[in-house]
Amino acid sequence: MEQRLIKPQWLKIKLSTNDDFSNIKQTLQQHKLHTVCESAHCPNISECWSGGTATFMLMGDVCTRGCRFCAVKTGNPMKQLDNDEPKKLAKALAEIRLFDYVVLTSVNRDDLEDGGSSHFAECIKEIKKEYPEMIVEVLIPDFKGDISALRKIVEAKPEVIAHNIETVERLQKKVRDARANYNQSLSVLENVKKLNPKIYTKSSIMVGLGETDEEIVQSMKDLRKIYVDILTIGQYLRPTDWHISISSYVAPEKFEYYKQKALELGFLFCASGPFVRSSYRAGELFLKNVIKQKLNEVIQ
Repeated sequence: MEQRLIKPQWLKIKLSTNDDFSNIKQTLQQHKLHTVCESAHCPNISECWSGGTATFMLMGDVCTRGCRFCAVKTGNPMKQLDNDEPKKLAKALAEIRLFDYVVLTSVNRDDLEDGGSSHFAECIKEIKKEYPEMIVEVLIPDFKGDISALRKIVEAKPEVIAHNIETVERLQKKVRDARANYNQSLSVLENVKKLNPKIYTKSSIMVGLGETDEEIVQSMKDLRKIYVDILTIGQYLRPTDWHISISSYVAPEKFEYYKQKALELGFLFCASGPFVRSSYRAGELFLKNVIKQKLNEVIQ
């Protein structure tokens, strides 16, 4: 029988809502849009939505892959796509008042010929057309390593492209869908820089799955070798009994150690903590300031 770990005190989070939270929820329902905040059971949903931000999940809420850590539904969307989603997204942004930074992600759509990359790119372009000054961060699938699909995303000109390695190399097969793998994920991030070195790249690692400190540091080195700029590290929290079990709850002091190590290795920024997720407000604020500073330097 599997032994259940006792959740430590530092993993207790206080949920609160305000008018912004209610406004986002109502707007999403009205336009039939999805967020990873809800679909992936993010522990920061209260903080982000109450602060007027959300991470939009494109192409529906059914993923064609079945990673053992993820709360998003798995199935076959049967090639269905809402062609009006780019315009709905732009309209929703106006109503939610996200005028400076937005994060877009998507489910994996292996049922589509290009993995949905052209649809993803259209959503970026529509936002850029309606809000030229808005900073767009995208958290993308691996598109099976197809560089032509990746090129569509890069050419849509988001400021930040994120793709998560999720866990250390040894645990990939145990944690992720068989169609995903460590080297393929690294190649996605590497190819972004090859296609456009000016785009900031970002990745994320979950801890508490049985990894060692040495493996985490090696993953950091692998990411820095391909010039990944931003890293986020957070505690894995098991969504249901079907999902992979938690091996350990990582103490806040260890997260601080990971953060300092990441900065030593040359990452521009590392958000590291129990509730940190790949789309995390601290990282977004940092990138927003860096990008705006660079724009000001160009103007001057």
